[in-house]
Amino acid sequence: SGTLPVEAQEGPQPILIAQFSFSNPGARSLGLGGAFVALADDATAAWANPAGLVQIARPEVSIEGRHWRYATPFTVGGRISGQPTGIGLDTTAGLRTERSESDATGLAFLSFVYPAERWSVAIYRHVFAKMDTQGETQGLFGETDCCVIRYLDQRNRSSLEIVSYGFSAAYRVTDQLSQGLGLVYYDSRGEIESDLYFWDNLEDPMGSGTSYRQDHFAFGQTLFVDGWSIDISGGLLWKIDRHWSLGARYRQGPQLMLGGLGRVGHILDLGVPPGSTVPLGFNEQVEFPDNLGLGVAYRTTDGRLTVGFEWDRVTYSDPLESLGIDDQFIVDADEIRLGGEWAFVDSKPLLALRAGIWHDPDHQTRTNDRANEFTRALLQPGEDELHFTLGFGAAFEKLQIDGAQDLAESVETFSISLIVVTRSPVSSYW
Repeated sequence: SGTLPVEAQEGPQPILIAQFSFSNPGARSLGLGGAFVALADDATAAWANPAGLVQIARPEVSIEGRHWRYATPFTVGGRISGQPTGIGLDTTAGLRTERSESDATGLAFLSFVYPAERWSVAIYRHVFAKMDTQGETQGLFGETDCCVIRYLDQRNRSSLEIVSYGFSAAYRVTDQLSQGLGLVYYDSRGEIESDLYFWDNLEDPMGSGTSYRQDHFAFGQTLFVDGWSIDISGGLLWKIDRHWSLGARYRQGPQLMLGGLGRVGHILDLGVPPGSTVPLGFNEQVEFPDNLGLGVAYRTTDGRLTVGFEWDRVTYSDPLESLGIDDQFIVDADEIRLGGEWAFVDSKPLLALRAGIWHDPDHQTRTNDRANEFTRALLQPGEDELHFTLGFGAAFEKLQIDGAQDLAESVETFSISLIVVTRSPVSSYW
């Protein structure tokens, strides 16, 4: 059968899978599987649940470093429709996928908490999103009534970093109930680059590989996420009795600007000068996900055992809905977290071991029937994942050291954090 190399292909499809850090900061929280909203008893409460800041008796400085390892799936080739011919690269029934491996290391969280008798204030810096992924499709085939189609090969690259700077304040309403509020300033930089190329041997569309030569570049686009946003957060903490506590947190996602440029290659006549850069003609506000957390915690009388449970609702649908995109969607996610800590209260320094588990539902970008075949091939559903966490802690008179790891198939996180406190209790300042 004949081959139509470009038919039915509208253009490059931008791919962005952002690794948002909806897990609470701090190695102690990470070791507990992120189930921290009902505990919130150290300096990371400034982000996790600002109402918990009133539990801190002395000024604290918290610093955390993290290493992230991501494995992002992407479609590399195969069959969108029809059966493979067995010729050249057309040998796979269905789609072939691979994973883009990337690593990131850096300062994840930094905060300072200053408490008084019935209130506390905190300032902090937190890495909300940090990612860098890439993927390449090569040999993606489809079929019409008359012909086999080889779609143009696509190269994708995405990078995104969102850093938040916040101020949180908490007030003890009663001995059992506290409330907290916060303002968060988000600073963002990101690019989503998608380029289409012809294969190396234009006379052999069924079998030729692609080395993504610049003289075979057809066209592409780059989307830019840029700007800043000021948003709100809030929390409640209720100490029911000496054993049980309930916590709640709401955090509004950033609202950022999205624009783009088109880029034209030399191999096709698209009605504009080859090598041109063309504005895509939009500058839209995109809303990133909000986060709602509810939790309960239990602590034994002797303080040896602490158990936390947390439910987080993440509105992953917000970005696409805010842009009015109707052929793609992301399902909102409910994250379930459970963790426990055993403290050796008689040891000096005080030592603790932690473990946790949490469920991360699939929140990959998906397509519906309105999307074309090429888009549906590139945007494949993911899978739910279970994360398993382990951690340790050592508390000295003025220093607390914590370490933890979070392991799952698509992401691994390693954390070390330090909390430094002053010698004097807060009452000596007032």
